[in-house]
Amino acid sequence: MPSCYRGHIVGQKPPLKPREVWSIRTRLQVSGAERDLALFNLAIDSKLRGCELVAVTVGDIALSGSVRDRAVIVQRKTGRPVQFEITEQTRAAVGAWIARRHLTESEFLFPSRVRVKPHMSTRQYGRIVEKWVSSIGLEPKRHGTHSMRRTKASLIYKKTGNIRAVQLLLGHTKLESTVRYLGTEVDDALAISEQIEL
Repeated sequence: MPSCYRGHIVGQKPPLKPREVWSIRTRLQVSGAERDLALFNLAIDSKLRGCELVAVTVGDIALSGSVRDRAVIVQRKTGRPVQFEITEQTRAAVGAWIARRHLTESEFLFPSRVRVKPHMSTRQYGRIVEKWVSSIGLEPKRHGTHSMRRTKASLIYKKTGNIRAVQLLLGHTKLESTVRYLGTEVDDALAISEQIEL
């Protein structure tokens, strides 16, 4: 559970709830923000860390202009590959963004607007996430780029209770890391379990 220290929120950033995901996605669709819609949808689907998400190339997720159903990215932190599904709505958003910018497979999917940098920085991504969560009335200090990474993982755990599946999807080497990462969700599960008597 996040706590406050000198005005800053420390600890795990909570995942977005399904209705919050829907609200942000709808706002981005209505406003015609193609890059942000592609970035938001891919962040949710991929469950990648911010540093990995901003460094995705077109070739990582698309072939001959067609966005794949699944992709594999080697994580910077662990050096291990992690596979993720790309949903139909994400394929559509990413495909539209690639076409709009005429991006080639060797280019970064989210190029930097600053000439000296090849792709969007993690700091810029963080500012964009703050803008998204603020737009639907959430406290930007409570949510961050890790909220995006945790969103689908938390939902999968809540629906299935399968920590091992979440571990694989997040690319964690140790199950303990996944248990710590899920944090409050595991606490919730234990609290429910304690209420059931056999």
